[in-house]
Amino acid sequence: MSIHKDVKKITTNTLQKMKTAKEKIAMITAYDYSFAGLFDAAGIDIILVGDSASNVMAGHETTLPITLDQMIYHASSVVRGVNRSLVVVDLPFGSYQGNSKEALISTIRIMKETGAHAIKLEGGEEVTDSIKRIVYAGVPVMGHLGLTPQSIYKFGTYTVRAKEEEEAEKLKKDALLLQEAGCFGIVLEKIPALLAKEVSESLSIPTIGIGAGMHCDGQVLVMHDMLGITTEFKPRFLRQYLNIHEQATAAVQHYIRDVKGGDFPGEHEQY
Repeated sequence: MSIHKDVKKITTNTLQKMKTAKEKIAMITAYDYSFAGLFDAAGIDIILVGDSASNVMAGHETTLPITLDQMIYHASSVVRGVNRSLVVVDLPFGSYQGNSKEALISTIRIMKETGAHAIKLEGGEEVTDSIKRIVYAGVPVMGHLGLTPQSIYKFGTYTVRAKEEEEAEKLKKDALLLQEAGCFGIVLEKIPALLAKEVSESLSIPTIGIGAGMHCDGQVLVMHDMLGITTEFKPRFLRQYLNIHEQATAAVQHYIRDVKGGDFPGEHEQY
């Protein structure tokens, strides 16, 4: 029996049942109506409207420039395409770090203006007050530990996090604190597989890995990477399931040839 196949709508409760039953959770990013509808119909469990939109949709070098208004635009587009998946929206950089009141105000805007089901924010102990306040207001929160892209200038590199014992211990402690604060799940990004296994086993809530090995309760990939839309990003943890870049390039070149050669539109493609 598959839990995810038996439910009409994925909720945080469904994910908890999947963790208990050791059924893996599949999560992917989306940023617009069309792809969200496609992924939802394909049976994905969670759609993350990631602040990675800053990179893959807007062309910025980091996730930092994207605004709350822009995240709301992307999230509302995604929600309109979804019937079944749980939609989680990233709180963008600068919309929650100030204090827990600011975090709650940003969250309420996202929930009211997009129709999404949950929010995600980065950080450990330092964001637990915000998590408690948001959860108290009735909004599900997903945590995010390990490589936290909004702190990239602090790290100075996108390398694997928590390889040293001190950082690994802090991550383990932070994971328990996030669970205690009320998170329904935690993304673990780019940390050693054995550490991710230890953290996943220590928690009663599900973990979603990206570059964190096979022992997490679920996995997430950025759609542009997984579908081969972007070509320059090739980390070890990425499995590319399609090469849209190559196929789309060939299709557009074919179209150009047909237009320039007078082959398109043909007899049956006009009124």
